[in-house]
Amino acid sequence: MDAQNRTGKQTDDEDQGSDPLVGLMRKLGLREDQIVVEYGDDEDVEPGVREAAAEAVGSPVEGESYDGVVDVVLLWWRDGEGDLADELMDTLTTLEEGGSIVLLTPGAGREDRVPAADVQDACTTCSMVASGAVNLGGWIGQRLVGRK
Repeated sequence: MDAQNRTGKQTDDEDQGSDPLVGLMRKLGLREDQIVVEYGDDEDVEPGVREAAAEAVGSPVEGESYDGVVDVVLLWWRDGEGDLADELMDTLTTLEEGGSIVLLTPGAGREDRVPAADVQDACTTCSMVASGAVNLGGWIGQRLVGRK
């Protein structure tokens, strides 16, 4: 088959374009027509991640003031910002059934890196599971979903 599937939409391989971050956003579960909101944005975030997320879903990423239900939450989180489990619980209230959280934490070498055990403990508390991590520049992305 060529670059289109039976529905006439582009395949994931083609719509990744030349930006490898778009492909990584797809690995984290972002798909066309999803509504994505971003929390925890600060001056230290990787700006290409937001742009790649917007390209993956075909619309801009919503800001923290968005008050509708969403398919995906991009959550930037640093060690020392509080209780991750509490933040995840708050975030779950904005998710559509079957939605996911993309947890973005600082990568290796940063003082505010979140220990993996903290992420696992927070996921357990919130009845979520984390998928494998992907490197997004200076940040690590993990897809968190509800347990089945």
